[in-house]
Formats: sequence, C-alpha cells, structure tokens
Amino acid sequence: MNNRQKIINIAVIAHVDAGKSTLVDAFLSQSGVFRANEEVVDCVMDSNDLERERGITIYSKNCSVIYKDFKINIVDTPGHADFSSEVERIMKTVDTVILLVDSSEGPMPQTRFVLQKSLELGIRPILLINKIDKKDQRADEVVNMVFDLFVELSANEQQLDFPILYGIAREGVVRYEMEDQNKDLVPLFETIIDHVDSYPDLNEEPLQLQVSSLGYDEYIGRLGIGRIFQGKISEGQTVSVFNRDGNIVKRKISHVFIYTGLKKISVHEAYSGDIVVLSGISDISIGETICEENKVIPMELIKIEEPTLSMNFLVNKSPFAGLSGKFVTSRHIKSRLEKELEVNVGLKVEPINDVEGFKVSGRGELHLSILIENMRREGYELAISKPEVIMHRENDKLIEPVERVICNVPEEYTGAVITKLNLRKGTLVSMNVESNYARIEYLVSTRGLIGYRREFINDTRGKGTLIRRFDTFDDYKGEIPQRENGVMISQVTGESMTYSLYNLSDRGQMIINPGIKVYEGMIVGICNKNTDLTVNPCKNKKLTNMRSSSSDDSMRLQTPRIFTLEEALEFVNDDELVEVTPKDIRLRKKHLTLLERKRNQKEFVVI
Repeated sequence: MNNRQKIINIAVIAHVDAGKSTLVDAFLSQSGVFRANEEVVDCVMDSNDLERERGITIYSKNCSVIYKDFKINIVDTPGHADFSSEVERIMKTVDTVILLVDSSEGPMPQTRFVLQKSLELGIRPILLINKIDKKDQRADEVVNMVFDLFVELSANEQQLDFPILYGIAREGVVRYEMEDQNKDLVPLFETIIDHVDSYPDLNEEPLQLQVSSLGYDEYIGRLGIGRIFQGKISEGQTVSVFNRDGNIVKRKISHVFIYTGLKKISVHEAYSGDIVVLSGISDISIGETICEENKVIPMELIKIEEPTLSMNFLVNKSPFAGLSGKFVTSRHIKSRLEKELEVNVGLKVEPINDVEGFKVSGRGELHLSILIENMRREGYELAISKPEVIMHRENDKLIEPVERVICNVPEEYTGAVITKLNLRKGTLVSMNVESNYARIEYLVSTRGLIGYRREFINDTRGKGTLIRRFDTFDDYKGEIPQRENGVMISQVTGESMTYSLYNLSDRGQMIINPGIKVYEGMIVGICNKNTDLTVNPCKNKKLTNMRSSSSDDSMRLQTPRIFTLEEALEFVNDDELVEVTPKDIRLRKKHLTLLERKRNQKEFVVI
C-alpha cells in the first residue's frame, strides 16, 4: 500500500436478520477476495461458534475490498440491541453507512438506534431496501417509512437526500431501480464512490488516531483498533496516549496491521484514513487518542451507554460442583471476567461483599448470556442469579429503563398479547392490522419484560415475533407481577425414576428426564399452582410377587420442558439460581435443604 491510495470506510448497519453479513459476503465474493477454487461458507464474517449457531452477528468485524483504485474498509456490525455498544463506538471511524431495511418488515427498533447514531455524527447514509424478492415486499411504502424516520430523527437536508438502492443480498444483487436486470453489486460500489469523497491526504499532519475497538492475541496481547484521522504511524514508534482519565502517557508501538480482504497484514507504516490494528499498548482502552510524541491533539472520548441489567456470577457450591468443569473457583471466574473486560466495553464487573462472586452488568439478557455460554464452553462452572434491572435516581426520583417493543402476531392473538403487556405496566403506542397480522408497538419497562418471551411464544402458538430495544429511562412503574407458577424441588439426592416422574406429572410439568442425577434442593418441575412443592423424584415402584391387570402397562411420560440458558435465566425467581456447567444447565434453590427454605418462606407444601 502507498500513501496515495484512496480510502473509504463504510459500515453496514441494520436490524438483526436484515442481511448485513450476507451483503458483506457478496462484497468479498465480487471483489476477488476468494480464490476460484476456495470453499466459502455463508456469513463468513460470523466466525465465532455462537454467531454461526444462532445466526446473528455478536462482534463487529473489519475487512476490506478493492474497487477500481479505491480501498473500501467494511465494518460488519451486530443488529441485536444488546450489542449496540459494538455499533456506537465504530461510527466515528466510517465515512458513510449502508442502512439495510427489509422490504417487508420496514424499519425496526434497532434500525432507529443505529440510524440515530450515524445521523448525530453527520454521516450521510445510503439506503438499501433488501429482500425485494419477497412475496410480501412493499418497497415503496418502506422507503416512505424510512424517510419519515429520518425526519423524526432530525436529519438535515443533506442527510434527507439519501440514495436509494434495491437488492437481494443473498444473491449478490443490488439495483438502482427494482425493474433493472443486472446481477451484481456494481450499482452499490458506484453509489459509494459517488456519494462520499475518499479520505483526504493528511499524512503530513501530526498523528491523531482514536481507538474504537479492542482485540486480544495470545502472543502479542491487547490490540487497539481504530482509524488514523491524520498523520501516519509505524511499528517501533514512540507515541503519546491521551487516556480516559485525562492523563498523557508515553508508549511504544510493537506491530501495525491493516486489513486486506479478511486478513490482517503486518505493515511497517500505515497512513491517514485507514483502519489499523496496533499492539504494544497493554492498557489501551476505547476512545483513547494516540498522538505523536509530545504533540498531543486529543479527540472527544467515545461515550458508551451504561448497562441496564445485572446478574450475580457466583461460585458453584451445589453437591455436583466440579464434576464436569475445570475452572470452579472465585479466582478462575475473576480472571476470566477481567479478560472479557479487555474487549467487552459494554460490561461492568464489581465484587460482591461477603460472597464468593461478582456482580456483572451488561446491556441486556442476551449480552450477558453470550458471555455465560462462552464461559461454560471453555470449562467454567458457576451459579447465576436472577437478572436485576439497574435503577437510577434523577432529582431524587427513582427511574428505570424502558424498552420499545414491537410484536408482529396473528390477529386472533392480539388480545392475549395486549392483556399480558398491560399487566406488566406497558403503554400501547400504536397498533396496525394488515393481512390478518397485527403490528403492536409498546413501551414496557425492562423489569416487565423479564420472563415474558416464553409467555409470548405460548400465547401466539409460536407464530408471533417480538423485537425489543432500550428506549429511555422513565419513572419507576411500581410492582410488576412475575412468574405465576411454583416449582417442584427434589428432597433427596439420587437418580430420577420413571415411576416417580409419572406420578408427579399430574401436579405440573417436569423439566428433567428419567435417569437424571438430582440433588436435594434441585428444581425438577413446574407446578400447576403458585406454591412450591418438595417432592421425591427418585422413588421407584416396590417390587412384589403380586400382579395386577395394569401392572405391565408402560408408563408414558410427557415430554419434559428443557430450558436453554436464556430461558432458564428468564424463569428463575429471586430465591433461585441457574447452575451452569460445561455439560448441564440446572435450576436450583439458593437454600438447598427444606429447613433452610422454611426459614425464608412462609408457605411450603411437602408431598
């Protein structure tokens, strides 16, 4: 690379499942990044195992393509609201954004968030209406909806004059008009270079680089990723770092990398406009400015929104602790969380007094559950408490986070959805019915939404979709009803038996199969009533030499409800924990014995 290469940085932003990663695949494929005989997987940028399994982007990532004499750096961003800290911090590094909007769904809550962030920074977006091959596409109407959203977000005249393209990202097709017949991305490439100027040549100016993202390498340590706004930087160079505390410290750059295709390439020197990866500054953090030695020109720090939800990560002290996990102590958990803080800026970790554990705060249930899932796959065991919403005080008034919720449900289920959201102190914003489907928009406190997703799936028979994201802080909503059902708690340690589970199934739904090892205090089922039951799931049929007409009939058990990690976290109450191990996810009471629970609960039934 030479210092005269034209550079444009773009970000692909959209709501979850709008086609961002698929569009980036098409960018890479049509720009010759892959060899002719190379096998290419879908969503190649989603390299994390969890990203592939869940089909979502969790971490923002960089790559680059060459078109004509332009180098285009591309940032693929997450679409889920819980990872919005990944989006907001990279906006300052790009020249324009491609806003993807589904031709059928239209703008969604996360669309509003990412668009607002880009407009606040003065970026002029390019609108791409994706999935125009859908049978229920309404592209013209969606364009009008997006324009209304721009106006609502106070876009200026230049931003309102945005280019509009139509595409099918899965097929690598983007068109100026829906009737066009081209089969490539050329209209998108041409729109990018026409819509935004390449970055000016500021190589001779004093160095100014702001870190927008972090990485970690086992061999060279912490990595700082950011754009060179002016000047140039080289390996071995001594620089001044203006840190988040307002202090200036001197550090030495060990390595400089730039993106070429999907790869990071080590270079001796990098120039203004490019996105680079730096090693050698072990304490570098988001938003800090790297400048020339003794020529400090600090940039405004990047503000990261505060966490809204917290959970306690505790040492697992159940009778089955340590049977499958390698890392089980408080020291292990502390070390892993400190490592996560190296790259996860939306996270906050605090020790808990008099308890072996840590209070971990994040941007939502998914944000924290992804961390827990990664930890269990790495061999960690821990116990997780019920998620708690983080409250704030403003002018001596208690306020709490409120989320904007959009539900798309068959019309016949709207009554059940509205009733449940009203009970959870939600406020109806709008409701529209089209083609027998209702689009319901609500404002509901985060507390009110904990545990609701499962109810929503049941109420809509699995046919509805629920999308939510943080909207604002509002007055405390008062007490909100939570889980209505009690649980069945094992009173013995042993192995669950079909005979016992069959007899217990009349009292509720089981959450374990026969032949599962259980311990005293472990939750084995969900009661039909709102009272907890202490039961014996290990009781077997007594053996006798007597036979009855029905003794040989097979006992058919109903399919138990097996919890995923997110469902378990939503389900538990204040006096319960989720036990997470590499092999199992169990539910348990905080107090395992009946005597301990009696001291903490007034009503208890033993059978």
